[in-house]
Amino acid sequence: MNAAPFVAIGAAVALLGGSSLVLHSQARAAAKRLVLGVVQPDAAPVAVANDAEAPYCTPEFKNVLARVINACGLTAQDNRRGCQPADVKSLAQISDADFNALFTPLKDRGAVLMFDDASEKLDDAGKKVLDDRWQDRKGARYFFVVARASKTGTPEYNEQLSHKRANSVLFHVADTFPSTELDKQVGLLWLGNQFAQLGADYCQWNVSRTKGCNAEAINRSAFVSWVDCQL
Repeated sequence: MNAAPFVAIGAAVALLGGSSLVLHSQARAAAKRLVLGVVQPDAAPVAVANDAEAPYCTPEFKNVLARVINACGLTAQDNRRGCQPADVKSLAQISDADFNALFTPLKDRGAVLMFDDASEKLDDAGKKVLDDRWQDRKGARYFFVVARASKTGTPEYNEQLSHKRANSVLFHVADTFPSTELDKQVGLLWLGNQFAQLGADYCQWNVSRTKGCNAEAINRSAFVSWVDCQL
């Protein structure tokens, strides 16, 4: 997606337009690094629970979190990328059930942004929930975006669709809360319909749409949350 061109009307408007283009460029550059960068996973540090952290930051939780962070390009290295289904399974070495369990403690911390069938467009309700979650940082370091697609359609199509949904979240955050640190904060994972599908019980979470929520609809989504654990 390219930023729409701006027409310069006076010097002040031209300056604002230029700034907006820079923000769009930064967001897309961050997305490109998340998607295309090559990350060599480092050895995960020994996880130790810290009394100052959230209760869910157990050593077991942090060990799995460290594997996902290394696999999905949120280390301190320059090159970054997001995680596709194969990445999560092979690099993070985690099963579907364990992957979903990783995010279960974040039920009250995160939210599920719902999308229309075959669409990657965030609606107003989704944008509001996303804005609320982003601003509720509480000193956390990592913001995860885990996008999915339902079982309708081919695996290839749904992987692409979930990738677009993850990018829609990233671009909205970049436009609304501009920062040069997004590529070090936002971890994009797009799982298509091949890995870690959600059940209808996730409709009881903080979802952007409650009407018509079922197992099919809950997977047309992007889960978002800050993670409070220190590694």
